[in-house]
Amino acid sequence: MDHILIIEDDREIAGVVARNLESTGWKTEQAHDGPTGLDRALTGRFQAIILDIMLPGMDGITLCRRFRETNGDTPILMLTAKTDEIDLVLSLELGADDYLTKPFSMRELIARVKALLRRSRRNGSDRAGDNPAGEELLQSGELKLDLTGHRAWLGKNLLNLTVKEFELLSLFAGNPGRAYSRSDLLNLVWGYNFEGYEHTVNTHINRLRNKIEKDPAHPEYLETVWGIGYRFRKERGEEV
Repeated sequence: MDHILIIEDDREIAGVVARNLESTGWKTEQAHDGPTGLDRALTGRFQAIILDIMLPGMDGITLCRRFRETNGDTPILMLTAKTDEIDLVLSLELGADDYLTKPFSMRELIARVKALLRRSRRNGSDRAGDNPAGEELLQSGELKLDLTGHRAWLGKNLLNLTVKEFELLSLFAGNPGRAYSRSDLLNLVWGYNFEGYEHTVNTHINRLRNKIEKDPAHPEYLETVWGIGYRFRKERGEEV
């Protein structure tokens, strides 16, 4: 049974969310302040986290950042009553996977959680060792991606990628040589008619480069296409 952590200071909202998620067949746990929520997120085993931005003791943006320092896999859905796009975009840049602005419908919330859980299941529980036969792999130079298990390696080193970082990398690696604009990437990777600023893409690209490039200032894999966006290099034998 999928286990979802709800970090929301409004106990009435948290209770309504929990009841609706549990009626769908999921197990839930609640925390009502930032420090308690971070402790539960770090010590528990959850397939997804629903996180409010405005929390006592520690705001959701700080909580998200600190959680992502040690956990790059568990999907995070941000909830916010604020209309300030800076907070929303900052949350996504720090590693949140999606957001909903209050008030929201429970149908929409459940749809978003289902999408996050599908990604979470693709991560798999075994993130080390050799790949068993039958996995769908992409490889370019020292970079190798397991599309089935949502894992990536640089040489022998397993990379700690967030969900969005992996989705970006798999999109690029699966289409070497194709240039994507920032708008293309927002639509293809974030979906849901994402309304964030395009510099969210820049931030994710920079973090991804820091993880996969030997010299991020001179990338070998993720190239900038001036005036357009980004592309994944082709192998030398594929150049035309």
